[in-house]
Amino acid sequence: MVLSVPEEEQEEALDTIPAGAPRAHESVIVSPEMTILIGRGPIGEAATPADAFAIAYGMGAINAPATLTLVGRDQVPTLLAEDAGATRVVLLVAPNALNRIGGETRPEAGERRGFHLPTELRGIGLALRDCGLSGEAGDIYRAAKAIELLFETWRLLDAQVLSPVAGESDLSEADSLRLVQARSLIDERWNEKLSLDGIARQCGLNREKLTRGFREMFACSVAEALSERRLVQASRMLLTTNLPVSSIGYENGYMNNASFARAFGRRFGVTPSDFRAQRLAA
Repeated sequence: MVLSVPEEEQEEALDTIPAGAPRAHESVIVSPEMTILIGRGPIGEAATPADAFAIAYGMGAINAPATLTLVGRDQVPTLLAEDAGATRVVLLVAPNALNRIGGETRPEAGERRGFHLPTELRGIGLALRDCGLSGEAGDIYRAAKAIELLFETWRLLDAQVLSPVAGESDLSEADSLRLVQARSLIDERWNEKLSLDGIARQCGLNREKLTRGFREMFACSVAEALSERRLVQASRMLLTTNLPVSSIGYENGYMNNASFARAFGRRFGVTPSDFRAQRLAA
């Protein structure tokens, strides 16, 4: 239950963000592994679980999309020092909490990633933010919603279905989702004869928006993503099968052995035959 952990155990598990900025509008310690902060920021003196990462939920406003921001532990002080411009919900979460919910995605210490906030998560976040209950009843309600929000967020993160926010791009959420679809198409159908026009057509984008948006969102071109997927799979097949090099190249989308050997050499620094021989000899 909320706040049922003895105070001495809470003190052992919690660090404190140094003072110097205004406090959060509201703060609820769910357990030694999670704290809820509700406010615009900057936020100071927040009870923070040891090694905590943070998830910030911006509910959106006029000319501001609803977003989810995931930051690793080294970025938490920066996040809390920001003025978000509107009230948001921030969850400070210890890594061990993910073990309890079976979460697989783990933010790196210096990582910061932004996503469009889907409707189902926004609904939970708004219920948590706008809770009208006070006292212990309000704390219990918000703690329950925070646990639900954490669980549902990680379900979507692990499924890789959240749509990334592409920096300062003017891409809409709908176009961002289409770009995620394009990346999924490459990951799932890499061994087929895929073309830029064909991918754009299947995902409902024009060629220019696919080319520009894909690079903004994934920091590589469509051709580079496709080549990487094919070559990694080819490298695995060289080590785990006895198929001829030419057959492996063909199965991974290369129409002739010369083009496969050139691409493989650029990626791994050796020919496919030498790659196989060196790894097997080792």
